[in-house]
Amino acid sequence: MVKHTLAKLVVTGGALAGAGIAGAGVAAADLGPLLDTSCTYSQAEAAIKAVSPDGGQGFSASPMMQTWLHAFLDAPVEQRQKLIDSAPEVRQYTDVIVAMANTCENYPAG
Repeated sequence: MVKHTLAKLVVTGGALAGAGIAGAGVAAADLGPLLDTSCTYSQAEAAIKAVSPDGGQGFSASPMMQTWLHAFLDAPVEQRQKLIDSAPEVRQYTDVIVAMANTCENYPAG
């Protein structure tokens, strides 16, 4: 398992916009599915591509976004909110990621 530093995660959060994963933002109460997801990275990646084809293309082209998502999914549930809070840019684009969390269990784990 690769460990990622918090500083890298904060920098990576800004990559979401460049990856084409944009939205109106999500209220803190709506983050439950994202914070509690037990999906694997491969499930999350497939779900992102399905819920947002444009965002999926941007995701595939963004090593920084891929790093952030790996680190987020590797983090214990109780630390995930801190990862989002430490990278405010992430909160601006959580609508696609929350949609991913709501559907990722429909994809095979890899």
